[in-house]
Amino acid sequence: MKVKEMMHKGVEWVSPDTSITSIAKKMQQYDIGVIPVGENDRLVGMVTDRDITVRALANGRDISKLSARDVMTKGVIWCRDSDSAAEAARLMETKHIRRLPVMDEKKRMVGMLSLGDLSHAASQKTAAEALKAVSGHHA
Repeated sequence: MKVKEMMHKGVEWVSPDTSITSIAKKMQQYDIGVIPVGENDRLVGMVTDRDITVRALANGRDISKLSARDVMTKGVIWCRDSDSAAEAARLMETKHIRRLPVMDEKKRMVGMLSLGDLSHAASQKTAAEALKAVSGHHA
């Protein structure tokens, strides 16, 4: 099965100057834990609910003064919509990540693939191996 058949389509992104409060509200509205960050039509980072908690709240920073740029994870790992489920799972395993932005052949973000998506669509073996590897670094 191909990533384009498993992914969530229509992902929104925010600019690096978007406030953390706005990002948190978007996460709440869409019941998601990650927001891609784009600048000049390029994916430059990701803000996760964990980024907000660890890089802002836990460090005692004033949330009202922070933007995506202040807490985002840079160096985004992504996959292609034409990749197989096994290829995407392997990438998640080796990089220990739970969500992958999905790019088309023109390097345009067209969706998001999560471990949950893999668990519903990929083989049980592929999904189990990815989950074990991604969760393993927390043990």
